[in-house]
Amino acid sequence: PDVEVHAVVGAVENMTGANCYKLGDILNMYNGKTVEVHNTDAEGRLVLADCLTFCEEQGVDAIVDFATLTGACVVALGDAYTGLFTADDAVASGLLSAAEGSGDGLWRMPLPDTYKEYLKAEWGELKNLGPRWGGAITAALFLSHFVEKTPWAHCDIAGPAFLDSRKKLYAKGATGAMVGAVVGWVQS
Repeated sequence: PDVEVHAVVGAVENMTGANCYKLGDILNMYNGKTVEVHNTDAEGRLVLADCLTFCEEQGVDAIVDFATLTGACVVALGDAYTGLFTADDAVASGLLSAAEGSGDGLWRMPLPDTYKEYLKAEWGELKNLGPRWGGAITAALFLSHFVEKTPWAHCDIAGPAFLDSRKKLYAKGATGAMVGAVVGWVQS
């Protein structure tokens, strides 16, 4: 493509050990915010949050993240659709159009500011987990605290990322969900 593209990978492994974080710990994030740990299995969003802050520091024009972030998105959309969370209509339109062209299932989900109250913490600035209901939304809203100025979209690929059987254009196993869409979006 005739644009500069950065790829940042925040890989995590959730294992127990003497140095692991625990429920109730307060983490100091890369952007200086403090996060109260309410679920140790929500570790991916913690690393992704730091990656988003890093990306914004690079002075990029837009940020799109892809993560198998929540089971809640699978419950909402099944295994044929990725959940798209963004407050930026231009980014949403571009990604939705590219997904339609590539055959990737993409569905825009709400990102209401009113749900941010579910992430308020008692000791830190934020909790790393909201209530059970609206879990995909509150996960995306958690991430939104780490991108302040740059147009940003979060794509929760938990549903179509790995399939038990062939479906549409995807083979069984790891699918590469949204790769075609993001390539089309970048090229546009």
